[in-house]
Amino acid sequence: MKHRWAALIAVLALGALVPRFAAAQGTQNPPPAGERPGVQLGQNYPNPFSPATTISPFTTIPFTIGDPPGCTSDAGRQHRVTLRIYNVLAQLVAIPVLQGSGVGEGQQAVNVPLTCGTYTAAWNGNYMDTSQEVPSGVYIYLLEVDGRTIGKKMIVMR
Repeated sequence: MKHRWAALIAVLALGALVPRFAAAQGTQNPPPAGERPGVQLGQNYPNPFSPATTISPFTTIPFTIGDPPGCTSDAGRQHRVTLRIYNVLAQLVAIPVLQGSGVGEGQQAVNVPLTCGTYTAAWNGNYMDTSQEVPSGVYIYLLEVDGRTIGKKMIVMR
């Protein structure tokens, strides 16, 4: 149990330091147009997530591939997209399901070919494809688009 608390404290401390450290590094020139899409990962909502007390038993994770208003130059390009949720011990907990986009709807977000646009994925708070609920705690969700990974934290409360 001590190791879990130590891991949780380490994740929270790193989460607090990373934005400050990254900001101190300065800015870099953006990659040339068409080389890599702009990728944005939104904060899950509701956060903290509690399936028992929310209107919907799902948490929603929004993400954007490319720059939707200017997707004309990248419109037909397919990007490989994967979204996964991990616990603080870096163990895979779940793979959210795409929803509401028409493309890949209802499909787990693993190596899904998606074009430029805005998407959402949903997770019900259970381990993988079981009915077993994950315990309360901090979880990390990672979005990988064409090998480029970004992540955010979410809190699950039971």
